Amino acid sequence: MTLEAFADTIVPGEKRSPDDRAVAGASPGGGAVAAGAIELLETPATGVSTVLDDYARMLNEHARTHATEHGLGLDETVPPFVALPFEDRTAVVRKLTGQDQEDRELWVLLALFSNMAFDTAAHMHTADAMAAGHPGLVTMGFMKADDDGLWRFPDFSYGRRLADPHPDTTPTGSPA
Repeated sequence: MTLEAFADTIVPGEKRSPDDRAVAGASPGGGAVAAGAIELLETPATGVSTVLDDYARMLNEHARTHATEHGLGLDETVPPFVALPFEDRTAVVRKLTGQDQEDRELWVLLALFSNMAFDTAAHMHTADAMAAGHPGLVTMGFMKADDDGLWRFPDFSYGRRLADPHPDTTPTGSPA
């Protein structure tokens, strides 16, 4: 729940239900949580999957400190970071990722994975993400594959062809 609240602070989205506490509902549409930030973080390839409990513990300690410094009461039925209003979550994350923060790199890494889940669906095959209506790819207007499952781009991004295909390229686009 704490890591969901962190991811939602990085790329906000709408609540999944009226009683959702982790997602603050600060933005319409799906954010990092709906895009699969937790699934990505739990992927061993990230290198952080074994320390997620430590991240949550430290984040909650920072949230508790922030609440004390600002005279905020916290709902004890949820983790401290989750109990913070969105604006205060943002303030905590801003501090943790600030230039003068000693362990800044740890928090920036967590933020990057939250963005990556939204921007690239890195934890999924692109075709599966598109079929599922991945919120980040849909928001960015990522083009759907052709009926055969391949992506082709009939319009050149520079308005002109930049190079001819290699003469040994097969009809499927593979080099021979």
